Amino acid sequence: MLKSAQPVAPAKGAPARALPAGAPKAPALPAATVPGAGKPWLSWAKVLVAVGAAAGLMFWPWPARCGAPLIGFTAATGGVALLGLWSALGTWRHRLGLAHVASLLVTAWGLALGAREVLPRVGYAVPTAERPGQWSCDGLPAMPGNPGVTPGADGSTSPGPASPAPAGLLPPGRGGTTL
Repeated sequence: MLKSAQPVAPAKGAPARALPAGAPKAPALPAATVPGAGKPWLSWAKVLVAVGAAAGLMFWPWPARCGAPLIGFTAATGGVALLGLWSALGTWRHRLGLAHVASLLVTAWGLALGAREVLPRVGYAVPTAERPGQWSCDGLPAMPGNPGVTPGADGSTSPGPASPAPAGLLPPGRGGTTL
């Protein structure tokens, strides 16, 4: 019969027994593999970077209706979603519940903003004047609320002929006759 090298819990009141001499000891786990070990403040720093990037999308400085600005904004939303996943991995490893929830919210925010721009252009959602059904600026009417400005091929705006937008593109009360 083989004897196990595992320690056995002593009975109540009995003296503790040591492992037999020459028995292999359990290997010590490195600190990187132990859950919660390491630098939890680094995970919080990752979360703050991700939250800052997500908040920065709310103040995107260029109109992202078509062309290069749209592609840049869509790439930024993907980057925010990746930052959220990156910080979520660290917060999961360090068992930081609140920080992990914040990371997952950042990921969802990036994906939602990206979907808001992509879905009308791939035919899944209904296109609007702000989010038309095309990626390029060729053939797009004037931007809503600014009938004298038309988007260029690169997404920049330049003064164009002051023609009214086609019917149905402007919300009620914008451009048109008032009674």
